[in-house]
Order: sequence, then C-alpha cells, then structure tokens
Amino acid sequence: MFKRIVEFFVYSNLFIAGCAVLMSYQSSWLMIHQDPNSNLIWFVLFSTLCSYSFHWYLTTESIIPSQRIQRLKSFRIVQIILFIMGLIGAGYFFFTLLHWWPWLAVAAIATFLYSAPKIPHPLFRVLRKVAIGKTIFLAFVWMYVTSVLPVMVSEVTWRNEFLVYAISRFFLIYAICILFDYRDRQDDKASGVKSLITYLSEKSITALFYISILIFIVATLYLRTYGHSWEALIILLIPGFLTAALGNYARRNFHDLFYYLILDGLMALSALLMLLFNYFRNS
Repeated sequence: MFKRIVEFFVYSNLFIAGCAVLMSYQSSWLMIHQDPNSNLIWFVLFSTLCSYSFHWYLTTESIIPSQRIQRLKSFRIVQIILFIMGLIGAGYFFFTLLHWWPWLAVAAIATFLYSAPKIPHPLFRVLRKVAIGKTIFLAFVWMYVTSVLPVMVSEVTWRNEFLVYAISRFFLIYAICILFDYRDRQDDKASGVKSLITYLSEKSITALFYISILIFIVATLYLRTYGHSWEALIILLIPGFLTAALGNYARRNFHDLFYYLILDGLMALSALLMLLFNYFRNS
C-alpha cells in the first residue's frame, strides 16, 4: 500500500511539482533573502503539474520496460483532471502576474516546446529532427523557472551573483538530465528524436556528465565570494556529489522510481536540506 501511494504521488507529477516549488523557494531565500512571490509559487506549481501531465499523457510507449507508463494507463482520467487543474491554475496565476508577463511567457512557451514533438501531428513531428539540444533546453527551462523567475518577479536589481547561482543550478540539473537522456536514448532513436546523447559515444557522455558536475562545483564554490556561508555552500554541493556518485549506477539501472523519485528529487534536495537546517538552527 505504501509503495502504491508513493508511485501515485510520483507518477501523477505531484512530486515533481513540489520539487519545483521547493527550488523556487530556495532561490529566493539565497538570492534575495525573502520568501518568493506567493502568486509565482502557485504559478510554478500549477504550470509544472500542467506541463508534466500533458507530457506523460502523450507518452504511451517505451522500448525500455516502464512501470510508470503501465501505471499511467490505469488512471489516464486522473492525468486529464490534473492537466485541466494545472492549466486553469497556471492561467489564473499568470494573469495575477501580468506585470511580469514577458518573463512568464518565456517559461510557458519553452515548457510547451519541450513536449511539442510528442504531439501526433506532422507540424510538431518536425521538431523531433531539430531537438538535438533537448537536454540543454530542458535544463535551461528548469533553471529559468526556479532560479531566474523568483528573482525577476521580486524586482531586485540584477547582480552578477544571480548569474553565478543560475550557472550552478543549470549544470546540476543538466548533469541529471544527461542521465535521463542516456536512459531514453533508445526511445529517442526509435521516435526519430535527434538528441545530443544519441550522437555521443559512451566515453563522450561520461566526459560531458563529469564536466557538468565540475562546472557546478566551481560555480557553487564561487558564490563564497558574494558572502554566502560555507554551510549554505555545502548544502548546495551535496546533491552534486550524490549525482556524481550515482552516475554509473543510473546508467545500468533504469527503474522508474529510482529516476523519478531519487534523481528528480536531487534537484530539490538542497532546498529541503536548507529548510531543515534553518528550522533546527532557529528552534
């Protein structure tokens, strides 16, 4: 029963939506030292739920055995309901944030374009042939929504510190996305999606993965020059070291819960650790 509850929470995309919310909170805590705009948080929650429900509704087959796809076939109506809820919620909170509509529009369009190649229409199938940078694209969307938007909506003057933080977040997310793309490379080849990982050799993929981890570490440590504490930096670094440690395992074991609970969870792990650290320090 507990496993079924966890699977529903993860496979229904409620988990990944929660991760996006936590990551947005962390960006505001670290960069502008305040809670993020509440309307933005609701927008991030609903738009993530909408986007992932849409993406997974269109994902019905996989060469690699997928427990998630099999589970989703049994509650597709739930996917539709969550998609509609996400769409309505994202639309409502988009209009509460109209002052920043250009920044939000970039996020909405980019998110749609990632899933667009899955739409069974010739107009969108063409996108599969030009999706070579889809891993970079997805990492950018996640970084932009959870690291850049919370700062831009706060109307704080942009500083170099924000750019360094965004680079740090991007390369952590990118390293995790590389593992996902590695697992999905057979499906990408079968569906005609020309991602970067389908072109690279095993050695090149390994090099790209560890170079991304290295850039993440360097960018994170560089935040020290902007006055961030060692405690904060260590918390930020932990998911990167765990990602590096799990890299080889992830390329041999493709179990859905490992990917969609553990690896996805690594993106938000530092936010959760930071929340717990501050709670116990102040209690």
